[in-house]
Amino acid sequence: MPRSLVLHPDPTLRRRADAVASIDASTRQLVDDMFRVMKEERGFGLAAPQVGESVRIFVTQGIQERDPPIAYINPRFIVIDGVLHSEEEGCLSLPAIRGVVRRQKHAVIEATGLDGNLFQLECEDWHARGWQHEMDHLEGILIIDRMTPLDRLINRKRLRALEARATIG
Repeated sequence: MPRSLVLHPDPTLRRRADAVASIDASTRQLVDDMFRVMKEERGFGLAAPQVGESVRIFVTQGIQERDPPIAYINPRFIVIDGVLHSEEEGCLSLPAIRGVVRRQKHAVIEATGLDGNLFQLECEDWHARGWQHEMDHLEGILIIDRMTPLDRLINRKRLRALEARATIG
């Protein structure tokens, strides 16, 4: 059965994801499903917990516009620095909820690719923000945990509606 996007308050979104022990057919299928869901939902990135799998994988659009999407398995930041920058963010698992989040402007990430090889990438601004957002998902952290108090207040009704829909559905 193909995986689909899970929404807050699904408990998988709040767990720290487990490391991936090996890259096998099930890992490749998970990544394929994640690429599909990311494309269908028109997102920049997607973490495995967002499709109900508590493992340390996320996918993003490529660094350059024409680059293919990238899978990051067991990612970790080598460097995360730069001036903190505030910008509005949204999240596929929190539809219609947006808020200002402060993040570092520069990042170097190391991860394993689907081919089993370790790689490093460096970026700034939008991609660095996206990586931090997806890494938060692997730690069980959502944008509602990082947004300003005012934005939390503004989004309170939408958040409650999502939570109510989960108890009904």
